[in-house]
Amino acid sequence: MRLPVVRGVIDRRILVNYRVDPDVVARTLPPPFRPKLHRGYGFVGICLIRLRAARPRFLPAWLGFTSENAAHRTAVEWDEGDQVREGVYVRRRDTSSWLNTLAGGRVFPGLQSHAQFTVRESGGHFEVALKSDDGVTSLAVIGDVAADLPAGSMFGSLGEASAFFRAGAIGYSAMPDPRRFQGMELRCDRWAVEPLTVSEVRSSCFDDVAVFPAGSITFDCALLMRGIDHEWHGRADICCQA
Repeated sequence: MRLPVVRGVIDRRILVNYRVDPDVVARTLPPPFRPKLHRGYGFVGICLIRLRAARPRFLPAWLGFTSENAAHRTAVEWDEGDQVREGVYVRRRDTSSWLNTLAGGRVFPGLQSHAQFTVRESGGHFEVALKSDDGVTSLAVIGDVAADLPAGSMFGSLGEASAFFRAGAIGYSAMPDPRRFQGMELRCDRWAVEPLTVSEVRSSCFDDVAVFPAGSITFDCALLMRGIDHEWHGRADICCQA
């Protein structure tokens, strides 16, 4: 089913990024996806996004709504005919909105689990935490706007990191059928990121040593986006043999 175009404002978007041993991250991906590598590493991360005035494009902004959302994702590549495409594979989506939960896969991309979010923001300081109602997902991120990326990042500059993650505008979400992935493309009216220094990050997904053994995954950097008008456009599903 073709998803409607959804328009709104990215009130705040935090991208928390980890670098991962490529063999380890490859084992977490279903076909046809494979890790997109940068300087020999795969990358996984958490997208913490507050959407404001979100609504189908044909409706006025005042009919839109605000929600907190989280996605656990992996930078990926896949083959489409004789071309190599790139984007993100989203293994899990959580949301504060019951509407998103009910409309997941029909109006909004992928299945969305309901979660309780705790958010504290002041100027350039951000604290976001969540616990999903089903007990599967918990996470916490604390960060402050910074002048530059961490010294140990695999990205040599903010511009290099920005370009890498901007290329992940197309996301494919896991669905109940393991052979099908629902696609959505993020189109921003402008693209602007700021570095974020992270003082604390916890994720039940990426802290799971059964999936990511000790030493195979390391926090790399975090980016912040604020006040971005945008649209979500549905993309054709990818279907693949299990």
